[in-house]
Amino acid sequence: MKLSALALLAVAATMSTSTAALAQEATSRAEPEAEISLYAPDQHDLYDGRFVLSAGRVHQVGRLDDAPGWDHMDNDAVTVRPVDGTGEIDVDEIRNTGRFVARLTLPEGEYVLEIDRFHEFGSCQDGGVAAYLYEHGDADCGDANWPKSFLYLAGWGYGHATLNGRLLYEDYQMHFMVTQGMRDRETLKVTYPLPNRKSAAGAVNPAAIQLDFYVRSPEEDSRNHPARRVFDHFFAMEVTWK
Repeated sequence: MKLSALALLAVAATMSTSTAALAQEATSRAEPEAEISLYAPDQHDLYDGRFVLSAGRVHQVGRLDDAPGWDHMDNDAVTVRPVDGTGEIDVDEIRNTGRFVARLTLPEGEYVLEIDRFHEFGSCQDGGVAAYLYEHGDADCGDANWPKSFLYLAGWGYGHATLNGRLLYEDYQMHFMVTQGMRDRETLKVTYPLPNRKSAAGAVNPAAIQLDFYVRSPEEDSRNHPARRVFDHFFAMEVTWK
């Protein structure tokens, strides 16, 4: 009887350890130590999948003609500058269709960036348009160039850009994401990696929202950060749901 009880305790301990391990596993929809949970969009009876947003107070990181060796993430906001224009989103998250276009006035001229087709590069991207997920940092979705953030909406795909009406890029990878506040409202800096981080939550301010978007070339260049020959990077500090 004593041996049986010990055996039962051992099995219970094993099950408890396995359950704890599963509970701590990070996914794009669940993060360790999170104190709240949310229903996924498609769990709602009235969810129609359509997101219509407009973003203003746009900033560019670096310039189009920067010499190799640039940092177009620039967490210190040294090369960040405001540009006129907006980013416009009208997508169907369920069908992975719709439109993302940014029309901006840069020093070089009128710049238009548009996704032509949505595409899933990784399983967490849910067909190319996804809503209510974690990405970047240690979220087990996306790269670590940005801090982990809860994304209200994101899109990935291929698209083109024009400058003064002339084709600049074609069939380049593009990504947009509506995130929690990654950049400080005043300084526009990103505190990432976060010194003396005390929580598994990302280095973001959930009291703010921004739109981040980029276009990148298929060709790589290790002199640059990120390591692409082209990485045009923008963010918008005002986001409006319509």
